[in-house]
Amino acid sequence: MIYGIGTDICDIRRIEATFERQGERFAQRVLSDAELAVWRTRSARWPKRGLRYLATRFSAKEAFSKAIGKGMRMPMSWRLCEIANQRSGKPVIVLHGVLKEWFEAEHLTAHVTVTDETDYAASFVVVERKE
Repeated sequence: MIYGIGTDICDIRRIEATFERQGERFAQRVLSDAELAVWRTRSARWPKRGLRYLATRFSAKEAFSKAIGKGMRMPMSWRLCEIANQRSGKPVIVLHGVLKEWFEAEHLTAHVTVTDETDYAASFVVVERKE
């Protein structure tokens, strides 16, 4: 049974402007430790690719927060929600701490897709209640 659906479109130029003002602090606030390592690797090789990665993660977390109906308030937080990739490249949501505990107690499962184009990143999340 569908618990919630969330979508988000993010202007990558807005992420870039925020990053220019706040520097790495912005990435540290939004990304989990594992995401931060990927972001640093991508940014070192190609800064624009790093910005796209940051924008897709920002967008996916916004979409997830909408799908669970919590917005950005506890148990939802930026760093407790991680968008990882399987070996195939398929994105998956990995939760940590109190967010993971709440999600599992509610018997929920999530599906996510992310995409980016020159100026925009978009994400779509479907959260289901397991029967």
